[in-house]
Amino acid sequence: MICFPNAKINLGLHIINKREDGFHNLESLFLPVPLCDVLEIAPLRLDSINKFEYKAFGLAVDGELEKNLIYKAWLLLADKYDLTPISCAFYKNIPMGAGLGGGSSDAAFCLKLLNDYFKLGLNKNELLDYAAILGSDCPFFIENKPSFISGRGEIIENFELNLKGYHLVIVKPDVHISTAMAFSSVNKRGEDAKGELKGILRKPISEWKNSLFNDFEKSIFPHVPIIEAIKNQLYATGAIYASMSGSGSAVFGIFDKKQDLKSKFKEHFYFECEL
Repeated sequence: MICFPNAKINLGLHIINKREDGFHNLESLFLPVPLCDVLEIAPLRLDSINKFEYKAFGLAVDGELEKNLIYKAWLLLADKYDLTPISCAFYKNIPMGAGLGGGSSDAAFCLKLLNDYFKLGLNKNELLDYAAILGSDCPFFIENKPSFISGRGEIIENFELNLKGYHLVIVKPDVHISTAMAFSSVNKRGEDAKGELKGILRKPISEWKNSLFNDFEKSIFPHVPIIEAIKNQLYATGAIYASMSGSGSAVFGIFDKKQDLKSKFKEHFYFECEL
């Protein structure tokens, strides 16, 4: 059984304040995009000495298996439901450390795939609860549709947004932004800023350039100027709106017509699609 975990981009990202539990309250619009990994599971022999076999292909995945979110998703359900042994083949296509939610998507899609494969009968709310255990961004990928995200990422609201016909370009330089670095010097907007982002998102896309911001850009751009340079280049080539996604390092541009900018960004990871 196979699935295709997709990436997301952030349209605006406001950091409201720091919580007592160490996380931050934030607001953002998550938009799914068709840049996908590939995840397949198949049965292992019942007498196999392993209960979980994992083979990875494509882009290199950092870290030990025990820290892999796909493995953690399997382990979460295996401990609860005594799952029979499986083989997992994974092709990594969404770059890591990009702010595109690839790891979170892999974990959420793994939960959904295991639910279908083993016929566990988990409903949406149960899947959301399991996803929240795995990470703040994971619950979004359970329903996987344009959503307004708040709290530490666990509060998900449907948000009507129609970008049909626009064209998306994603560029990621070969740099990795740690979450700790992203949050280290970011300015918090405070409680009074709650809800402001919704109003901005309802403006015409032609007005977003001067009003829709990712708060991480101010803290990250001085340390990693290549990211700001890519954003500026996207605007220079005609983007209606451009922004860093999440805590970086990927940058996206939204255009009113199809683009072919791969040659301009040949040194970087590049992806384009119609929204």
